[in-house]
Amino acid sequence: SDAIAGVINIVLKDAAEGGEVSATYGANVTTMDGVPNLENVAIDANGDLAFTEGSDREVTDGQTFTLRGNVGFEWGDDGFVNVSGEYRDRGQANRADYDQRENYARDADGNLDPRELTVNRYNHVYGNGEVEDYALFINAGKALTDSVEFYTTAGYSTRDSLGSGFYRRAQDSRNIVEIYPDGFLPAIQTDITDMSLIAGIKGYGDVWNYDLSVTHGGNELEYGVVNTLNTSLGPTSQTEFDAGTLEYDTTIINADASRLVDTGLFYSEMNFAMGAEYRHEGYDITAGEENSYIQGTFGPGGAVTDPVDGPFGAAGSQVFPGFTPESAGDNSRHNYSFYVDLEANVVENWNVAVAGRYEDYSDFGSTFNWKMSHRVTLSDAFALRASVSTGFRAPSLQQQFFTSIATVFVDGEPTETGTFAPSSDVAQALGSPGLDAEESDNYSAGFTYSPTADFNLTVDFYRIDIDDRIVLSNNLSGEAIEALLEGTGANQARFFLNAIDSRTEGVDIVSTYTLNTADYGAFNFNAGANFNDNEITSVIDAPEVLQNAGFDQDNLFSDVELRRFETSSPDSKLNLGVTWNYDRYTTTLRTTRYGEVEDPSSIEARNEILPSEWITDLDVRIALTEGLTVSVGANNVFDVYPEPTRDLVDDVTTFSRLFSYSGFSPYGFTGRFVYGKVAYRF
Repeated sequence: SDAIAGVINIVLKDAAEGGEVSATYGANVTTMDGVPNLENVAIDANGDLAFTEGSDREVTDGQTFTLRGNVGFEWGDDGFVNVSGEYRDRGQANRADYDQRENYARDADGNLDPRELTVNRYNHVYGNGEVEDYALFINAGKALTDSVEFYTTAGYSTRDSLGSGFYRRAQDSRNIVEIYPDGFLPAIQTDITDMSLIAGIKGYGDVWNYDLSVTHGGNELEYGVVNTLNTSLGPTSQTEFDAGTLEYDTTIINADASRLVDTGLFYSEMNFAMGAEYRHEGYDITAGEENSYIQGTFGPGGAVTDPVDGPFGAAGSQVFPGFTPESAGDNSRHNYSFYVDLEANVVENWNVAVAGRYEDYSDFGSTFNWKMSHRVTLSDAFALRASVSTGFRAPSLQQQFFTSIATVFVDGEPTETGTFAPSSDVAQALGSPGLDAEESDNYSAGFTYSPTADFNLTVDFYRIDIDDRIVLSNNLSGEAIEALLEGTGANQARFFLNAIDSRTEGVDIVSTYTLNTADYGAFNFNAGANFNDNEITSVIDAPEVLQNAGFDQDNLFSDVELRRFETSSPDSKLNLGVTWNYDRYTTTLRTTRYGEVEDPSSIEARNEILPSEWITDLDVRIALTEGLTVSVGANNVFDVYPEPTRDLVDDVTTFSRLFSYSGFSPYGFTGRFVYGKVAYRF
């Protein structure tokens, strides 16, 4: 239904009896490669801070406990109800280095504050935040007659998380020392609720098969900001804020029907399928409490300021100002779609499928897309396949209306950056052309080879051309930007726009092999390789407004963004794995090679190239009884890290040293995770 995003086939559990419970506990047990531990802080002969460093820092964090359960029940004589639940509690993982900056203002004689020797230098959090999840999922089905089946699935989950922002030092102009004499680390608290419900009937007739269903789903994201303040409110500012809520919901009514038709023209009967769908989407933004976004009259230096005499303090709750009434609103759209799909063997070994889909959106008009695929079976072991299709993706409601302000790092420096709706006054003033739909052309060709039941190989080449691709603009800055954003709490701005055309080309190779031995059990080998190239083929023209004085950029999509798109994900990825089943033991070993990536910067000396790296996982499971198993294992067993940023760039800034590893690392930077698991199947 969407040739750009593809289709994911989710197989649901449908057992009517039995079940399984498991408990897993693990943690990061790791040594931060290339990042020394802080041993001591002193004052040198010049009156400056001096630091004594030790060996690489050893860390144990990210403790995670997961409890899962699944059970099946009979529903009458010909039905089932299958219930799954999960609870997960994950602790924080921090890979920030210590802060070498002076936290407090010096005294009148220029001497360091004695608190510099005792303040916590590990004042940032860089890594995974705290998360607590609850989830419940039910899948059920029952035969109503010999030819009609009822089915339903329902899911409900909650996620409470805490993610830290950028530390404000005691002497920072965004701090109020009466509230935080030692500075503060603000955090964003998110409470997420997801729900979904699907109900439908399937019918199996002598001629027609059909499927009728209704789906409803929703997501609510409540933002809170804690351990913070609104600088512009002065010493009376609260330290916790309700920053607002995002809500998304969708309702889908779907009807499908299919039958076999003997046309007399082809080698086989033709499968004829058709369907229709109606979808309604809603996206609501609720403003935060007033103090989370307003700009009060308390200014830098502690004095009450006047709009004529001086600047106000930073507006809104620090790290994430609340949604304003101007950005709040109820937004919705709907669309209808219809499709027809034809498939037949035109000759004995040549299968052809042709499909067309028409859609009509209430906000973006109509579109028609099609697909044709071929499969030629040359032997029992070897077949060729190819397809060509077009695709369409309307911009999401979130891309059209989301507005927020948060601390974002640009060229290694923190800045308060606003993401504004493309139709907003701010975005329009910066040359936003508004949003349109993406369109794509997709091509693939390959083969599958399976000479025996134990060996399989598939190779597929692909090319995807996307026109009017939706991306974020530059972080636009300059005096004119700051004047435009006055009172919003932001000093840079960005928005979504159809900025580029792109081409993605590559090849996917997947192979499996099973080796059964008489004395040493069975070995299941798997290997995969992906080679991928992203290229921007066209960039939107620069709007005239950015050619005027007061803007630091002259285009909405810069060279940095272009390089980020083309080089910030690996151009190759290799997967090798083997599972060994022997007696009561099952051992799984897998290793993945991630290709080179780039963390680009507009400042050449801060451009970062991350070399390729292998990451290896190991799991060993022992069956103690028929139903009871225990497992131990480790992800990233060799504790591999990307090279520290300070070793990869020529210009090491305060923040590229504080945040030790690039966030563009495709395998993360939390190091080794070890775990144990107990499971019981009944």
